[in-house]
Amino acid sequence: MSSPADRRADLGRALCVITGASRGFGRALAVEVSGLVKPGSVLVVAARSAEDLRTLQADLAESEAGRAGLVVQRVAADLEEQQGVESVVTACKEAFSEDIDHVILVNNAGSLGDVSRYIPSFTDMAEVNSYMSLNVSSSLCLTASILQAFPQRPGLRRTVVNISSLCAVQPFPSWVLYCTGKAGRDMTFRVLAEEDPDLRVLNYAPGPLDTAMMRDAISTSADPTIKKTYGDMHAKGEILTCEASCTNLIRLLLEDTYKSGAHVDFYDI
Repeated sequence: MSSPADRRADLGRALCVITGASRGFGRALAVEVSGLVKPGSVLVVAARSAEDLRTLQADLAESEAGRAGLVVQRVAADLEEQQGVESVVTACKEAFSEDIDHVILVNNAGSLGDVSRYIPSFTDMAEVNSYMSLNVSSSLCLTASILQAFPQRPGLRRTVVNISSLCAVQPFPSWVLYCTGKAGRDMTFRVLAEEDPDLRVLNYAPGPLDTAMMRDAISTSADPTIKKTYGDMHAKGEILTCEASCTNLIRLLLEDTYKSGAHVDFYDI
């Protein structure tokens, strides 16, 4: 890691897009990013819940960043659908100005899937395809659309972050959908980094987070070892807060020394 003196002071005058921003890690990241962009920046927050997005927008408007001129655009959209992806891209195009010097896309939206069953029970292709549409296809198509909308040019930095998981690199019994989706997303962004050396690409695994998804995983996992491991961590207070993990992600982005396309875990930092 670089020394504190080598880090950027902020993320620039940014257009920052965060999916899955209504709660959990995505919401915490939106709050964190809002304080680290220059006045005139735009934060596009996308999620299914319009009500939760309105609350987030109101909170950010009352913050120091909001009073300093941060623009927050909310997009209530289902990213499993093409129309949802297009609505996010449209909002970004409308919000962009020539003063923007950094486009940041954080692909955070995702779901756990059914972890109460083992592989032999997954015979319904429609169920599997629906999961992959939200968790793999949408992030690929949204990323491609954002890169097309904002091509490389002098004076414009572009950063794409995929919110990954230990499950992208390690198999968890009964978590076949989640592991497959996370592994597929990681490889998508590794390929992207190879294709475009001028683009900064990061697969960030935030660690075990204290979220509704984690509580669902503990209560519904078919695998007894996983259920016990994470249940014990939760009971001992060893599950991470979203805010703590966001701090490490921001550190990575400000230092900007990671290898593009790398998978970096919270515990690696």
